[in-house]
Amino acid sequence: MHRPYLGNHFIMTHVLSLILLFLPAITQGQTGLTSSRYLLNAGDMISINVFDEEDLSIEARLTDAGTISYPFLGEIQVRGRTVGELEKLIKQGLKGGYLINPRVNVTIKEYRKFFVRGEVNKPGGFSFEPGLTLEKAIALSGGFSKRANKKDVLVTRQGKSGRSEERSITLDGSILPGDIINVKESFF
Repeated sequence: MHRPYLGNHFIMTHVLSLILLFLPAITQGQTGLTSSRYLLNAGDMISINVFDEEDLSIEARLTDAGTISYPFLGEIQVRGRTVGELEKLIKQGLKGGYLINPRVNVTIKEYRKFFVRGEVNKPGGFSFEPGLTLEKAIALSGGFSKRANKKDVLVTRQGKSGRSEERSITLDGSILPGDIINVKESFF
């Protein structure tokens, strides 16, 4: 059976389709943490910029209640919102009453800390950076102690429902802001 030559255009179209199909998985990296999906929470430091409005451009750390104080709008509940959702909320609040067409940009300046406790040399809270794995988090906390159980490490993480969930994690597992890592003691 003779197949017609489809040419380089056909091949390139399919290659590009495959790249676009897998691009979200490639760009998310190990953590799956992207600012478009990341839910803001207490301790995060954000920067809000309104184009050509210096008085409305601020940096703020979310309070324990997950709020910030913003000019003209007062206290805003930010916990559980993405950066994009917060941009829309501020834009809607400023539009009409204060500005005609505000251009708002929200960025995360500093993620909330993650915590390491148990059988590590320097337990405590540490600054989060995207791409953080359990192995890197343990290194930041001075490494495993001599009594550490390196195979049974638990991470407590706030789930989408707002409840804390505990699960076992491997050394190449992703750590997220606010995680609590518990390294247990080995019996041998």
